[in-house]
Amino acid sequence: MENCVPKHVAIMMDGNGRWGKQRGLTRSEGHYAGAKAMEKVIDASIEMGIGALTLYAFSSENWSRPLEEVNYLMHLPVKFFKQKLPEFQRRNIVVRISGNLDALPKRTKTALMEAVYETENNTGLIVNFAFNYGGRGDILQAVRQILQKLQDEELNFTQVNEQVIQQCLYTKGLPDPELVIRTGGEKRMSNFLLWQSSNAQLYFTDTYFPDFNGALLEKAVRFYQGKQTEVFV
Repeated sequence: MENCVPKHVAIMMDGNGRWGKQRGLTRSEGHYAGAKAMEKVIDASIEMGIGALTLYAFSSENWSRPLEEVNYLMHLPVKFFKQKLPEFQRRNIVVRISGNLDALPKRTKTALMEAVYETENNTGLIVNFAFNYGGRGDILQAVRQILQKLQDEELNFTQVNEQVIQQCLYTKGLPDPELVIRTGGEKRMSNFLLWQSSNAQLYFTDTYFPDFNGALLEKAVRFYQGKQTEVFV
């Protein structure tokens, strides 16, 4: 069980704004520091052999934040992928997006979709950015897809099962996360991967995400491995 690495790790990258405030910086500067920490987590995931990494980048509830902060968060993917996409290509990283992109500014949506398109033939680590994502909204849009299929007679109600729902979620094609990490000290799910995380191990740390790194990710994976060992004791 020592080498039992989770196939899919999901992270709620919490505490960026508080990290910035503690240092006399703006919340936006905290989010920039979080983006740099995200690079370290991606590096560590590749080294550990994790297959998929979902990062909670922008919640559907985040629209209620101050306009300046929201505008920065909408600009951040444009800046991030302009700098990192060539490196992602070299490192064989696959970019996935989970969330409702229709509500995003055109530049943000274009940057996200371009990253997906440019990396779709890669075969390495899948980095799934949950952007404008909410777990309830994810389930709701899946239900609407299924209702449309029923109306179009592509399905009948006896065929609707968990697999059908799974195939209609934003995370279609990804394994369910086996380990969900939340940084920043809070101990709640915050509408993140509610269906997908039903059997996941949950790991909470007080560390704000800008200070989260490969060593702390490895600590969380060790926690997961310990829980897996307990099952067989």
